[in-house]
Amino acid sequence: MKAIPYEKISQMKNMHLPRFGLIFSVVFFKIFDMTTPTYFIDTYDSPLGELTLCATPDTLVGLWFCGQKYFRAGVPDNAARNANLSVFNITKQWLDEYFAGARPDTSRIPLNPRGTEFQRAVWHELRKIPYGTTTTYGDIAARMGRGTSPRAVGGAVGRNPVSIIIPCHRVLGANGKLVGYAGGLDIKNKLLWTEGVNL
Repeated sequence: MKAIPYEKISQMKNMHLPRFGLIFSVVFFKIFDMTTPTYFIDTYDSPLGELTLCATPDTLVGLWFCGQKYFRAGVPDNAARNANLSVFNITKQWLDEYFAGARPDTSRIPLNPRGTEFQRAVWHELRKIPYGTTTTYGDIAARMGRGTSPRAVGGAVGRNPVSIIIPCHRVLGANGKLVGYAGGLDIKNKLLWTEGVNL
């Protein structure tokens, strides 16, 4: 549980609240601090353009190409910039290795993307796609079962907030067509080329 800043307590005391009111306010702020995560942002200069990273103090929640669709979706405007956050350093090292042609293990990055239960299930399936290979929206839908449609999978894939690391660029349309990527088809093609996939 995060400590309540002294300034908050001082402000509450200056409001001349009854003792019970002060206790209630302290409890409220504790609950608020427990349920509302603090967000931080930073940037990374990749060979394909600037990437924006977003994280809570210990998990990565977003990685977007500048200006892509759903850019910084769900991230508050007051997210603080923090280039020294440990999870950012881990992510940047991973990206350095990836763009150098290596196959870094994504499990070393603590991920916690925000989304619906269905979206998170689809993103979990994306993480199973091996480096340098591709699959289709239909294949993912078939693996998920329960009557899942390729269109529903496509909607969740398009909302993936962690580009590259959750590899939605490895998903193709029917018959292996290069379709649908929030960062643009040119970037999708270049990411696949980086992994040795030529379409």
